[in-house]
Amino acid sequence: MDNIHYISTKTLDLKTLYSIISENMQLKLSEEAKEKIINCRTYLNEKLKNQDHPIYGINTGFGSLYNVKISKENLTKLQENLMMSHACGTGDEVPEAIVKLMLLLKIQSLSYGHSGVQLQTVERLMDFYNNEVYPKIFTQGSLGASGDLAPLAHLALPLIGKGEVSYKGELYSGEAILNAFGWEPIIMQSKEGLALLNGTQFMSAYGIHLLFESYKLSYLADLIGSVSLDAFDGRIEPFNELVHLVRPHNGQLKTAERIREFLEGSELIKQEKVHVQDPYSFRCMPQVHGATKDTLAFVEKTFITEINSVTDNPNIFSKEDEIISGGNFHGQPLALALDYLKIAMAELGNISERRVFQLVSGLRGLPAFLVDSPGLNSGFMIPQYTAASIVSANKQLASPASIDSIVSSNGQEDHVSMGANAATQAYRLITNIKRILAIELFNASQALSLRAPLKSSEFIESFLTVYRAEVPFVAFDRELYKDIEASIYFIDTLTIDSQEVL
Repeated sequence: MDNIHYISTKTLDLKTLYSIISENMQLKLSEEAKEKIINCRTYLNEKLKNQDHPIYGINTGFGSLYNVKISKENLTKLQENLMMSHACGTGDEVPEAIVKLMLLLKIQSLSYGHSGVQLQTVERLMDFYNNEVYPKIFTQGSLGASGDLAPLAHLALPLIGKGEVSYKGELYSGEAILNAFGWEPIIMQSKEGLALLNGTQFMSAYGIHLLFESYKLSYLADLIGSVSLDAFDGRIEPFNELVHLVRPHNGQLKTAERIREFLEGSELIKQEKVHVQDPYSFRCMPQVHGATKDTLAFVEKTFITEINSVTDNPNIFSKEDEIISGGNFHGQPLALALDYLKIAMAELGNISERRVFQLVSGLRGLPAFLVDSPGLNSGFMIPQYTAASIVSANKQLASPASIDSIVSSNGQEDHVSMGANAATQAYRLITNIKRILAIELFNASQALSLRAPLKSSEFIESFLTVYRAEVPFVAFDRELYKDIEASIYFIDTLTIDSQEVL
C-alpha cells in the first residue's frame, strides 16, 4: 500500500512528483476524486436531457465550426471523430518518460470534476499508466493554444482502440493492446473527446521533466565548477557569505554556500595565491549560476500552478449550474516560462565553456591543452571546440518561441502560444547542457590531476574517484569522443539525493 499515490485535490508539488516517478508508484483515485468525476458527469447528462440549445464542444462542432449543432444521436461519433481527426502529430516520438508524465497530469486535471468525463475513462488512463502502456505521441503538431490538441489526441486514441502504444518495448495497435489486457474500448460520451484533447499536458509534462533535469544540472554546475576552480588554482574569497549577504538573491546565496561546502578542506584552495583575482567564469559563479536557480524557482511555481489546474474547455460548474466556454487551455504562461528556462539554462552552458577555455589555455602552471608534449599531442584542444559549438547551438535554441504566433482554425484561434515548440526546444537545449558540463568535468578532472600531489577537498576527491573509474587520466592522445560519451553517461546516471537537488 505504501507504493500507491492517491489522486486527490491535494496539491501536487515537485518533490511529490519526483517520488511518484522515481519510486514507480501506482496511481489510484481517492474517493473524493471519484465523487467529483461522477457528480460532474451526472450533472452534464441531466443538463443535456433538459435543454436543447447549443453548448460549445458538447453538442456543437469545434473551433471555427462552433456554430454547427450536432444531434444527440451523433454525440459519441462527434467525440470519436474529434480524436481521430486531431491526431495529426509528426516528427520524433515523445520520450516515454514524458508520455508517462502526460498520463499522470491528464488524470490529475480530469479528477477535479470540471471536465465532464466518465469515471471509466479516467480509470482506463490509470490502467495505461499503471501497466506502463505508453501511447505513441509525436513532438510536432501542437500550437500550445487550444491546449496540446495533436499530442493529446494521440494520447487518447488508444482509449477507443485506435492509435498505437508502446508496451514492454514493443509497438501495438490501440485495438491489440485492449485485447491483450481484456479491456473494452471506451464509448465516448458528450464532451469527453474535447476534455481529453484540450489541456496543456504536453507542455506541462515537458516542463516538469525538464525541471527535474535542470535542478540536477544546476547542482552539477556548482560541483563541476568547484572542481574547475580548484584545478585553476582559484580563490575562495569571492564565495565568502559576506559578499552575498549584501546582494541577497536566493540563488546567489545558495550557489556560494554550495561551493564553499564542496571545497571545504581543499589543500589547493588554501594555498597562497600569486594572482589577486580570477576571471568572471570562476569568480562570478554565484551570480550567474544563482540567477539560473532563481529562474528555476519561477518556472517551478508556474508549472506547479498549471498541473494543479483544470485546463480543458468548456469548464463545468455543477454547483453553480454553469457551463462556461473560456480559454484555460491557452499555453501562454507555460510558453513564457519555458522560454525563460531555455535562456537561464543556456547560461550555465555558456559560463561552463568559458571555464573550459581557461583551463586549456596554458595558464597558472597548467600545460597548454592539459597534456604533456603539446604539439605532438593535441590533448584537450578540440573538446573545447565541441563545447563551443554546442553553446552556439544553444544560443539559437534559446531564441524565444513565445514571441511568435500564427492564425489557425479559420481565424477563430487567432493567437497561439507556441509553448509546445518552446518545450521541445528546451528539451534539446537542456540535453546540450548535460554535454557541455560533461566536457567541463572531463577537462577539470584532468587539470586537477596535474596539480598532484596537492589535493582538493575530500568530497571532490571522492567524486572524482568514482568518475575516474569510467574516464581515466589522458596521458597521450586517444579517441576522446569515447571519453566524452562516457562523461555524459556518468552525469546521466549519477544519482543525487533529491533533498540536495530539488
